[in-house]
Amino acid sequence: MAEPITDSIIIWGAGAIGGTIGAHLARAGHDVVFVDVVEEHVAAINAEGLTIEGPVAAFTVPARAVTPAQLTGRHRLILLAVKAHHTEAATRALLPHLAEDGAVVSCQNGLNELTIAEIVGRARTIGAFVNFGADYLAPGRITYGGRGAVVVGELDGATTPRITALHALLRQFDAEAVLSDNIFGYLWGKGGYGAILKSSALTNDSIADYIADPARGTMLRALVREVLTIARAEGVTPLGFNGFDPAAFLAGDEPAIQASMAAMERYNRGSAKSHSGIWRDLAVRKRPTDAGAQLAPMQAAARRHGLPTPLVDKLVALIAAVERGERQIGDGLAEELGALA
Repeated sequence: MAEPITDSIIIWGAGAIGGTIGAHLARAGHDVVFVDVVEEHVAAINAEGLTIEGPVAAFTVPARAVTPAQLTGRHRLILLAVKAHHTEAATRALLPHLAEDGAVVSCQNGLNELTIAEIVGRARTIGAFVNFGADYLAPGRITYGGRGAVVVGELDGATTPRITALHALLRQFDAEAVLSDNIFGYLWGKGGYGAILKSSALTNDSIADYIADPARGTMLRALVREVLTIARAEGVTPLGFNGFDPAAFLAGDEPAIQASMAAMERYNRGSAKSHSGIWRDLAVRKRPTDAGAQLAPMQAAARRHGLPTPLVDKLVALIAAVERGERQIGDGLAEELGALA
């Protein structure tokens, strides 16, 4: 006998992104179930609720949390919010719990929709782009440090009843959430902007200080252009957000690039999340990052088009070296990357 289908909203991965979105939806009165592999986090949520801290919002909401092995039933809406390198394993774990008419929404960094679609089917995959600042602090505690773009869209750009309903749902988290017919434009745009954030993790500088440092300018322009050139080869028009102007970098429009850099600096100075999630994984949590997993689909696309990616390749290698303990944050890593520009 098949398991019953529920209308609960499943948040698979209750960390920075999933925890922040899910807590807001629970506070709005929705039936939210958090799924997470960290048993201490699950226990804390069940015992004391999920607490959101920070300048954007501060509240505690009662919530139900389970580990993947404890989840039952089949569900129409699963928001997947795990790190990129956990996408395949998480998607295979959630597959038995996804209703035939259900959908997985990739609330992640990277082009994870491609992996999800291979497992659950393209028709049951929805794209999402998030750029707000949040961090997992401790079991049951997440800081929401700064608002940022929230976008959803069908992979083919269609306007469907389910994407309209999802957009309305996410507007209960952020009233300015966007419904887009070019979700891959946002995801590739985040690829370019995200390359800046990843490279900032090679230093202990805040994101804002790193962007503002004139010594990084040539390298950052080349790195962003390298990523966005792949997007263009893929037939994607990268879209901007929160000060990032992809068109300026692709065109080499120096006045517009300078304006974009200044806008990105201002945006990041306004967030209580001072450093990237990649830096936090390396420096604070001492665990492998998902930098390589985020950039791998872009590198693969570049290979298909015969495009060189020396900066992206070096960035992945340097972060991996820090993960292995062979190199240290600082230690001339950003300068080594910059030498290739």
